[in-house]
Amino acid sequence: MSYTENEHIDQRNIEEEMKESYLRYSMSVIISRALPDVRDGLKPSQRRILYAMKQLNLSPGSKHRKCAKISGDTSGDYHPHGETVIYPTLVRMAQDWNMRYTLIDGQGNFGSIDGDPPAAMRYTEARLTASAMQLMEDLEKETVDLVLNYDETKTEPVVFPAKFPNLLCNGSSGIAVGMATNIPPHNFNELTEATLLVLKDSETTIDEIMTVMPAPDFPTGGIICGHRGIKEAFHTGRGKLLVRGVLAVEEKANGKEQIAITEIPYGVNKSRLIEQIANLVNDKIITGLSDIRDDSDKDGLKIILELKRGELPEVVINQLYKFSDMQVTFGCNMLALDKGLPRTMNVKQMIQAWIDHRIETIRRRTKYELNRAEARAHILEGFLKALDHLDEIVKLIRASKNKEDAKNELMSRFVFSEKQANAVLELRLYQLTSIEKEKTESEYQELLQKISYLKSVLASEEMVKDIIREELTQIKKYHKSERRTKVVAAEGEFNMEDLIADEKVVITISSDDYIKRMPISAFKEQRRGGSGVIGLEMKKDTDEVKSLYVASTHDYLIIFTSLGRCYWLKVWQIPEAGRRTKGRPLINFVESLQKDEKIAAILNVRSFDDQAYILLTTLKGVVKKTDLNLYSNIRKSGVNAINIDEGDQLISAHMVHPKDEIMLFTRNGMAVRFDEELVRSVGRVARGVKGVTLKGKDDYVVSSVVVKGTESILVVCENGYGKRSSVDAFRKTNRGGVGVR
Repeated sequence: MSYTENEHIDQRNIEEEMKESYLRYSMSVIISRALPDVRDGLKPSQRRILYAMKQLNLSPGSKHRKCAKISGDTSGDYHPHGETVIYPTLVRMAQDWNMRYTLIDGQGNFGSIDGDPPAAMRYTEARLTASAMQLMEDLEKETVDLVLNYDETKTEPVVFPAKFPNLLCNGSSGIAVGMATNIPPHNFNELTEATLLVLKDSETTIDEIMTVMPAPDFPTGGIICGHRGIKEAFHTGRGKLLVRGVLAVEEKANGKEQIAITEIPYGVNKSRLIEQIANLVNDKIITGLSDIRDDSDKDGLKIILELKRGELPEVVINQLYKFSDMQVTFGCNMLALDKGLPRTMNVKQMIQAWIDHRIETIRRRTKYELNRAEARAHILEGFLKALDHLDEIVKLIRASKNKEDAKNELMSRFVFSEKQANAVLELRLYQLTSIEKEKTESEYQELLQKISYLKSVLASEEMVKDIIREELTQIKKYHKSERRTKVVAAEGEFNMEDLIADEKVVITISSDDYIKRMPISAFKEQRRGGSGVIGLEMKKDTDEVKSLYVASTHDYLIIFTSLGRCYWLKVWQIPEAGRRTKGRPLINFVESLQKDEKIAAILNVRSFDDQAYILLTTLKGVVKKTDLNLYSNIRKSGVNAINIDEGDQLISAHMVHPKDEIMLFTRNGMAVRFDEELVRSVGRVARGVKGVTLKGKDDYVVSSVVVKGTESILVVCENGYGKRSSVDAFRKTNRGGVGVR
């Protein structure tokens, strides 16, 4: 084989050649394909698509253009990888379930959260959003470097000016060679506040940043469980977030319940989630569901899971989080290109990198505007000098042989620069009037002020930071986005209470032990003599309302049974129901009830830290006082609250405080009144002490109350007669006495 004069064979070791070639390839993937730039948050493919759309003048107010045209121009001018590769990148920037703040406004079928593919690019259209325009604003003012495109026929920016920190706003994900990035999106308003904090004080800590930007904010909402993963990711750039979907338990008109899923974790495919849940039901892993359907519409996502009658929704919810993608782990790996090199950065470093970029772009913009202003001022100086010597200049021009001769004469006689002389020669006649002279003088003075201001900006970094603050504040007014992703404190344990408003509700219990809660707004205030409203739909004539409580959704209900067992649950765990529904059997919340065991009493408790006691009274007159905090950790299967003698049973439970008084009433009409301090506080499993001495074998305690000396007592007998008496009318006795009639 013959070689030309400039050709030769370079013999190399194949191992070294493969090593160097693979290294070049990997760096090309890292820098030119997979990783975003920390300054504008974009990968090269994304940046080129947006720039091509800007060149096509596809601003938010323009008409949409075919995506085939956009993809073709991007491929032909800037990104020679084929339009079929470019189109998916374009589509993703238009999907509001993938991008927290979309950069492309799509028209047509751009896919769905179900994983449906978009329509072909010849059918869809797109234009830029305001957010994308803000990223590219001031490109024409030499704010960033431009480089030649792949065939050296056009120029393209190496980075956008980026008026907001897009990398943290929209996040990014990508797989390079030997490394990957997965940056979560954040709320614009919160990120703005965090950036302003760092602008104000470069020594701002990440913990201080977290006071205004507590966590990522995913476009699909959801719940982040636990602060530890967030803190780790914010401090180190790496961390794991436990993300859960949002659901609620709803009661249907027929009394059955259903679980409504309204938000799913970021990155989860809705149709695959439904299929996954259906498979769990078919495999008997989740057994409490009778039906699954997708009720999503244009108003939002909604997956309905109908429960079998009598199934506890909490059990199914826990199974959903354990076995399905209703709970996923988002692994934060905040890797980005910083000054051309891949670097894992924490939140503050990313914010600071964007601030440094904005300082540079604003300085470059200011220099550009200063040069333009000084050039214009130079021309106006020539105009003003020419207007002061107008007659001489007109005479000189008329006497000149040609334009070049006139220019040289002006430069020689009036000391004009070449630019000034050319500008004077191009003046139109109307610009020689006195009014135009005043306008020129006014414009010149304004330019002098502008030049002075621009020079001040270049001389002061603090003024540059003030400009960044002002621009961020203006953009923040445009976005005004509320946080979509909630954060709950308990990591690894779903705390539904964090999602439930603390509000007053009405709890009713029927004689058949059906319980339900209703919003207090369901009952409107009426005048005396009003007809009232239905509060509970009775299923049979023998049923009636046994108890009614007003409590808060965050309160505890302590449930005591006739055999002395004790259970508790939170008020919000009682299903909310309408006024015409019966509610749910209380037995669903109380496990292992014996055949003849009944619900004896229910107490409403806000906190177990209260300095209070629980007073229990039995049918045979035994009373027992126990510290409230001993009931703060009750097992689901319940605990013993009092040891009951054979033939006896618990009839009531009350909260009692120091200085209170206790009254017991018997079937034979006797009442005993004594101070609470006469009943010594004992342990939870103790029996108690005698509270009243009964008269005869047929006598028993019918009621007990906790009173203060200034209150009144209403006594009603079984034949309907009743009377109201002052507490003081009942003489105090020792505990265990017969009492007074």
